[in-house]
Amino acid sequence: MNQAAQIYWNEFWESRGLERPMSVSSWQFGADPDHLAQLVIEGVKTATCSGLIFYEVENEPLPSVGDYSIILNSKDLPVAIIKTVDIKIMPMNEVPEEFAIVEGEGDRTYQFWKEAHVRFFTGELSKLRFEFTEDMLVVCERFELVDVNI
Repeated sequence: MNQAAQIYWNEFWESRGLERPMSVSSWQFGADPDHLAQLVIEGVKTATCSGLIFYEVENEPLPSVGDYSIILNSKDLPVAIIKTVDIKIMPMNEVPEEFAIVEGEGDRTYQFWKEAHVRFFTGELSKLRFEFTEDMLVVCERFELVDVNI
């Protein structure tokens, strides 16, 4: 976690007089960090997904219900805090339309979601010398907005 995110995290909890949770991560959304963070702030985006393989390759822990995350913009500045409320791992071709819609991207249709994710995953997997498959496992995360850093 960078210094700006750490300061934001500490100040958020201190201003509320609450003990801060120990588990927090900070990250950007992959394809368009600023736009996707703005969708979270507007309440349009309440879910995200990533390929399970990326967690495995990077030796990163999977998100868990109750985890907090600091969302960063493209300049690595903290813009919001979210809390994970649900996690499901499933083949990409079994992700339900309702989940794709709450990801809040594009025209909010399943077709847009699928095309955007196939394109994104294909590009990211090729960098690791892997091929995209329709049944690749994805980590589907639902979250709630906790705070906005204005």
